[in-house]
Amino acid sequence: MKKTFKPARKLHKWLGYLLALQILAWLLGGLVMSAIPLEKVHGKHLATRTLNNPFTQTDYVASLDNITSQVKNPTQIIFENFLTTPLITVISKSEPHSFNGITGRPFEAPTKIQITENAKAHLLINAEPMSTIFLKQGSREVGYKKDIWQVQFNDTFNTTLYLSANNGKVVTIRSTIWRIFDFFWMLHIMDYDQREDFNNPLLISFSATSVLFCLSGVMLLIQSFRVKRLTRIRN
Repeated sequence: MKKTFKPARKLHKWLGYLLALQILAWLLGGLVMSAIPLEKVHGKHLATRTLNNPFTQTDYVASLDNITSQVKNPTQIIFENFLTTPLITVISKSEPHSFNGITGRPFEAPTKIQITENAKAHLLINAEPMSTIFLKQGSREVGYKKDIWQVQFNDTFNTTLYLSANNGKVVTIRSTIWRIFDFFWMLHIMDYDQREDFNNPLLISFSATSVLFCLSGVMLLIQSFRVKRLTRIRN
């Protein structure tokens, strides 16, 4: 009987050595990701993505016909604002186009000072900006988006707002909480590059190996029950 289960015992042992660290990473990742609310991961307690528009419909005096004629295949018109400027944004299939809601002229890209002020206006916590940096292409934590501003604050969570260089809108909110979550997500799905591929070969291979580890463990458990049963019969 022991010879029958010897290969399973050896397989189980070596699979255990192979999988130990990754299983620990899976367990830790599951614990961290279940313990941190997604609202905090997305930074909703740190900053808001949108602000209440202080302007009314009568404040937008620019001609809509003139504005829409400048955009190819417009699909939607949005009345919004940037700081103290009313904006009329026309959505097309290619990209959004923002215009000054008073003059009707294309909205000029915000300055560094305006971007910083806008970032502070979106902040929900008591903190001051440490740096405002223009990035031709952002890092992975902002999806490698192009032409954005990075505004970092001096709070405990190292809150960072990314804003569009074209219209000053908040693209995304990042913090230490998001970075911790992202690190364990990377370990969990075993995509150490982009951290997006849930079907990568490494994860599939380790998952299949984990199934073999469980099956060999079940075989050893069956052996244990049989040995105990034979021992009771003989006694």
